[in-house]
Amino acid sequence: MLAKTYSAAVVGIDAFPVEVEINATKAGEQSIVSIVGLPDAAVKESRDRVKSALQSSGYAHPPGTTVINLAPADLRKEGTGFDLPIALAMLASSGVVNREKLAETAMIGELALNGAIRPVRGVLPVALRMRDEIGIKALLVPESNAAEAALASGKVPVFPISTLQDAVDYFTGKPMLPYQPGALSNGELNVRMPDFSDVKGQSLAKRAMEIAAAGSHNVLMVGPPGTGKSLITSCLPGILPLMTLEETLETSRIHSVLGLLEPGQPLVNRRPFVSPHHTASDIGLIGGGKVPSPGTISRAHNGVLFLDELPEFKRSVLEVLRQPLETGIVSISRAGGNSTFPAKFLMVAAMNPCPCGMTGAHGCRCKPNEIRKYRGKISGPLLDRIDLHIEVSRLSEDELVKAPSGESSASIRERVIVARQIQAERFKGSGIYCNAHMAPRELRHFCKIGPKSEVLLRHAIQRFDLSPRAYDRILKVARTIADLANSPDIQENHLYEAISYRNYDRSNW
Repeated sequence: MLAKTYSAAVVGIDAFPVEVEINATKAGEQSIVSIVGLPDAAVKESRDRVKSALQSSGYAHPPGTTVINLAPADLRKEGTGFDLPIALAMLASSGVVNREKLAETAMIGELALNGAIRPVRGVLPVALRMRDEIGIKALLVPESNAAEAALASGKVPVFPISTLQDAVDYFTGKPMLPYQPGALSNGELNVRMPDFSDVKGQSLAKRAMEIAAAGSHNVLMVGPPGTGKSLITSCLPGILPLMTLEETLETSRIHSVLGLLEPGQPLVNRRPFVSPHHTASDIGLIGGGKVPSPGTISRAHNGVLFLDELPEFKRSVLEVLRQPLETGIVSISRAGGNSTFPAKFLMVAAMNPCPCGMTGAHGCRCKPNEIRKYRGKISGPLLDRIDLHIEVSRLSEDELVKAPSGESSASIRERVIVARQIQAERFKGSGIYCNAHMAPRELRHFCKIGPKSEVLLRHAIQRFDLSPRAYDRILKVARTIADLANSPDIQENHLYEAISYRNYDRSNW
């Protein structure tokens, strides 16, 4: 007897509808189950999990030959989420479950051998896709995944189930209430973050972080060990504005696919802060694998990527950052298919000035060629893509002894939010949210400068041997500085400050 239902295959961070068809024939007493439609090993193993779950729940496994087709047949199916639709389609072919109701329902879930339903990855993109599918009137998901599914499913009701019997009860008419999502707590306000008021001195670095947060500009901090580079970076999330709903869904979709959503927190409601170890591989950083999956930089989407000890990363690993720093996306081509992942992040990099970290101080024994080799790990094209170059100096005796007296993160954040609001109004309807993401067309329109500023910029180009990309970055930073000053135009002092943050361009590196 024929039966069908719907599920979805997650490829990268996108979900694609899959029709689960079953044709069961009772010829012969031996049970033979065949799964077709490009299933991977985990999908093929569902035969044994489904059989045990059916028997544990008090249902007989269909005798004879059962053919399970996962359509479209040219899309590779991965994971354990097809266990539940396969089991229910089998029960429908045996007459236990209403076939008409089953054909109007989508579902996903892994079966335990005792019939319990286990959570799976990628439920959020599945729910986002199923709300747009015509004919889907309900979505069944594991109880642990119900919160994230309900927030994204729109008008399609989500029913949480904890056992196979719960799913059968739904199709046999037992009254069940759809999941009702509760109010989301603001994760940013519930978490105690490091505060800029706890940082001693380093007023230049704090100012740079304010500009970076206001315009989403990338930062490079260079200074000896113990000068507060890591502490300053850890304070950055505390001055970033809250994510918009669109940013929240984008970020949460990536974390859902990677299985990183926190229990009881169906959405990522604070900007990610990701700090990979310097031994990370290029695949670990940008993503990949036989079937491409998101990497570390996609985890940092709409948040902060902190690369500490920058020269300790492999040169090949750093070079793969060029494309995402420029475009905000990662494109990966593999034999298993092509995938594009969002990777729009604010990058903060920190490094020592030399291998021992003591350049310019008593005790540095690094030879000039050793320093050149150390700094040479950071290529010119990568430096071009970093907007703000900051030198973090050692604190004086007075700064060390005295208590911190800097401005709090709360007051800095107020200025950042105002600047972001100005940018949101400026780029309304363009898909751009901050100055760092301006394309050449927006740059020409919104970053016009006067004659005196033009002379200053020409001098900087000659003095620092600036590339065209570095030139654009200076204008973007100047635009952000003007926004922080609530100035409609870029003034000469704004441009001068922006140029001062190019300490490590090619001629000086």
